Formats: sequence, C-alpha cells, structure tokens
Amino acid sequence: MERLSRLLARLLLLFSVAVLIAAAFLYLENDGSAGAPLRLSQAGWQETVASGYTLPPAEVDSAALPRAWQLVPLPFNPSIALLRQARSGADDAPRQVRVTWLKVALDSMPAENRHLALYSARVKTDGTIAVYINGRLAHHAQQRGPSWNSTRTPLWLTIDSSVGAPPVREILLRLEHSDASQTAVASLRLGAADALRPAYQVRLWLQQQLPAMLSAAFMAVGVFALFVWLRRQHEIAYLLFFNLSATAFLRGLHFYVDLPIENDWFAWLTVNSLFWLVLAVHFFLCQLHQRPLRWLTRALVATTLLIGVLTLPFLAVLPNMPTMTPLIYPVAAAMSLVACVVGGVCAWRHSSEGRLVVYGLFACTAMGITDWLLQNNVISAEGWYLGAYAPAVCFVTFGILMYRRYVDAIAEVERVNASLAERLKAREAELEESHQRLRAIALRQTISDERQRLMQDMHDGLGSSLISAIRSVERGNISDIRVSQILKDCLDDLKLTIDSMEPVEADLLLLLATLRFRLEPRLEGSGVQLLWEVRELPALPWLNPSSALHILRIVQESIANILRHTRATEIRVGTTAGADGVQVHIADNGCGFNVAQALSQGGGRGLQNQQRRAASVDGKISWQSNPAGTLFTLWLPLERK
Repeated sequence: MERLSRLLARLLLLFSVAVLIAAAFLYLENDGSAGAPLRLSQAGWQETVASGYTLPPAEVDSAALPRAWQLVPLPFNPSIALLRQARSGADDAPRQVRVTWLKVALDSMPAENRHLALYSARVKTDGTIAVYINGRLAHHAQQRGPSWNSTRTPLWLTIDSSVGAPPVREILLRLEHSDASQTAVASLRLGAADALRPAYQVRLWLQQQLPAMLSAAFMAVGVFALFVWLRRQHEIAYLLFFNLSATAFLRGLHFYVDLPIENDWFAWLTVNSLFWLVLAVHFFLCQLHQRPLRWLTRALVATTLLIGVLTLPFLAVLPNMPTMTPLIYPVAAAMSLVACVVGGVCAWRHSSEGRLVVYGLFACTAMGITDWLLQNNVISAEGWYLGAYAPAVCFVTFGILMYRRYVDAIAEVERVNASLAERLKAREAELEESHQRLRAIALRQTISDERQRLMQDMHDGLGSSLISAIRSVERGNISDIRVSQILKDCLDDLKLTIDSMEPVEADLLLLLATLRFRLEPRLEGSGVQLLWEVRELPALPWLNPSSALHILRIVQESIANILRHTRATEIRVGTTAGADGVQVHIADNGCGFNVAQALSQGGGRGLQNQQRRAASVDGKISWQSNPAGTLFTLWLPLERK
C-alpha cells in the first residue's frame, strides 16, 4: 500500500504539471487582453479538381475561382467516408487530386498591425499547403514523402507589414490532397508575431520535439536493456523491454525523420509496429503473471502475422496502405483492449507489476483511440495527438518496474548481507568460544605434559641419585664426602631442571651462559679453571624447555665426568657454526680414557645417556680422547625434521 501511495502521488504530480502546462498554453492562445491576436473562426470553403500535384502559383485571385463558396466554421474538419476512401485506394485507376480552398476575409485589423504573423495549430493534408495574403503567395510547404507531418507541424508565417504595405484583407489557403483523403484546419490566429510566437513554439515543442526526445530516451534505455540481456540471457524480460522500445520508436518514426522509402512501405512499417508493440506487451504481461494464455497468445500472433502479410505492398492484397490504415487501426485497438482486459484479470491477484503494465497499456490504447478520432476528423482539429506520448507512458511504466526491481534487488542484497553479517558474528562468537576452550585444553595439556616431563626427569635424574645415596647410607658403605658429592649433584640437577623452564628464545648461548652461572662456583671450588670461548651462533627455532633440559644435562654430564675421572685442571668450552648445524666443544687436559671400552662396558651408562639425549633432539655427540686430554663435541641441527 505504501508503494502504491507513492506511485499515485507521483502520477498526481505529473498530472498537475500537465494541467499547468495546458492552462498556460490556453492562456497564450486565448489571451483576451488589449492587443491580443484576432481569432478567425469562419471561412469560405470549396473544393476543386486538379490534374495532379503541382507547385502553387505565385498569385491567385479568389474572384476567379468558381463561385461555390460555402461558409464553414473554423476549426474545419469535414467528415471522412472511410469505406469509400479504402475502396478508392484499392482501385487500379489513377487517383484524382483535389484542391481544398479556404478563404477568410478580414473586415478589421489587429490593434497591433506591425510585424504580423499568421498561426494555426494544425493544417492536415497529404499534399502541398499554400497560403496567399491578398492574392500573393506568402507561404507554401511541399509534400515530402512518407514522413509528411503537416498534422503535427503548426502553421507559422510572418506577413510583410512594412511601411507602405497594404493591410491584410484576405487570407486564402490552398490545400492539395488525394480524392481518397480529407483535410482539416484548426482556427487561424492573426496578430503580432511576438504575441503569437510563444503559442507556436509551445505547440511545436509539445507536438514534435518533446515526443521525439521521449521516444529517443525510451529507445536508449531499450538498447541498454538489450546489452543487459546479452549478459543475462535467462532473463527474457530485458529482451522484451528492448522489443517494446524498438517497436514504440518505429511507431512514431514518421513524426520526426525523413526516410528514403516509398510511402506504402513506410505506412506498412509504422502500422505493423503498432501490432508488434501490443504483442510485446502481451508477452511481458505473461512473464509477470506467469500464466501462458496459449489461446490468446496464438490469436494475437496469428492476427499480427495476418495483418503483416496482407498489408505487404508487393502482394497487393490490401493495396495503398495510407488509405487502408484508418480501417486497420481499430483492429489494433481491439487487440490491445483484449490483451489489456485478459492480462488485467490474470494479473489482478497475482502481480502488482502486471497491474501497473495493464494500466499503462490501457492509457496507451486510449491515447491511440483519440489519435484515430482526431486523424479521421471525428473530433475537432484543435485537439492534441496524445499517441505521441505513448512511448513516455511505456517509459514511465516500465521504468517504474525496473526501478522497483532494482530497489528490491538492493534491499534483498542488504537483507542477505545483514543475514550473513549476523551469521558471521554468531560464527565468530562460536569460534571465539571454541578457541577459548581449545586454549584452556591446550594450557591444561601443556601443564600436564610439563609436569610429566619434570616428574620423569626428576625420577630419572634427581630421584635415582637420591635413592642410590639413601641405599648406600643405609648399608653404611659410603663416606660422608661421597654423600656430600651426591647431594651436590642432586642440587645441580634440580637447578638445571628449573633453569630449563626459563625462556631462552632459541638462543643456545643464553642456555650455555645459564649453565656456566650454575657450574662456575663448583669448578672454582674444585680448583679447575674454566675457559669460556663461545662465539655467536644462529638461532635454533626448535629450542623449547624439554630440548633445553636435554642439552643442559648432556653438557652437565660431560663436565661432571671430567671432574670425577680425568683429574683435569682446565676445561675449555667453545662453539662453532656450520652450514646445517652448530657445535658445542668441551675440552679438558686430563688423563683421557678409552671411549670404545667405556661405551661397551656397563660403567659407560652416563655416556649412553648422553647419546640417548642427543638423539632425542636430532643431535650427535662424539669423543676424541688421548692421554693429553679429551675433546667432547655436541652437534645440533639448525632445523629439526
């Protein structure tokens, strides 16, 4: 209801503007103030027979014409016998040319008798128009073929009113036409050119220029719809819209342009385009209300094809199209009304868009009927050709449809985007909740893994050492010095375990510095000199607390073995970097040992533990020992598999 209200408001606004324009035009044409133009409402009329279409003579004496003048009112629109006109056009005999004469005698002149002009809203004929002022030719418009548009071109001529020029006493109109057609003349207005020119310009703009612009605009939008259809061929409505614009453009083509084709072919094109237009609207309605209406579609298609074939000029079934068109147009009107009524019934409950198209089709049909009445002199020649605005009605109607679909598409996209945004927000909330749960689980798992690691390390290292010391004390076969040494080793092991939990940020040197801080007091107490010769090393991304503890225990075990077994007085610790790894070197000046024998005997369990720990971090260890000392090397990869 809200959309319908907005639509009615817009239509009311357009109607108000049209009323204002019409009121202004009527004011310009019927201004009764001082100095207003004379409105000539009576004329003498007679009709003569000519040998053919000829150029008008330079002078005509009305007294020399036959004395068969009849007084007729202006506007002059004699009745037309359409059946006689059609039969006359179907005869093979050459048609006669008739001349209609209209004579207006002036008893008085306008108050403003300088710069005079003669104006008439419409002069209808299919031949030459000539205007004589006081017997002299003042204006003539020659027939220009199929696009001859005298009915839509207002008559305008300026009259020589210079000093010494005789006053206007007589106005004579000479209108050539075939014997199968009839003329019509609106009332004549004589007055100052400045006073008449606005009425002439408004009439010319409303009858020719504005309809031409509207038709061209409708065609331009139709071409745009065609390109849209070429990209989206499943949406047949765009193709139908192009057909509507093209047929509407062809329908009014003869009002605006000259085409180098014969009159019969031009009439065939413009008449049949009206049937094509009705057929295109019918197909559009079927697309909207989604009912095929096969019987009506077949009837409309058959009628369109039949009229198109029968009116072909070279078949001569219905010859001389210009004389037959007044009888063919009612068929198109009936066809349009049937499509309008049936389409309206089908669309009334199913499609608001279909109802809108029906309203537009009904308005165009009504305009076409008024044009037919005006063209055939049923109504006054002062009237307006409304059919020229049918493209504007189609443009507005289907423009509203396209606008509604465009707005609905945007609204649908906005709704989809809003729905997607809500779903995304809900999904993000679910993901955040899942992430928090996973973080909590991962944290608990990390804590559990770290606890298990620490318990395992304490069990294997500190725990086993304490248990061994306790058993030795219980058996009484261990000295106090040995107990003290074991407790110191346990304390060092506990410190290493704690140090391994500190972040080292993949820096092996920082890890070795921590070990130096822990062992240096013990070395000084043992009288062993520590030479620290480490150098800058690349980062080890895989260095985590577990790996750090393995490295610390390997280095600690190596230094402990030196202190226990080699009687060394000096220990050198150094580092080197290679292409694929780094090395930690520990050298002493002790007595050395047999590496192979130590590894093969049960007493080499410490060396085997070092190998096992090195393998757990994808590293390698080696010993080079002789009586002058031992070199221990730990190789660690830059990247682990």
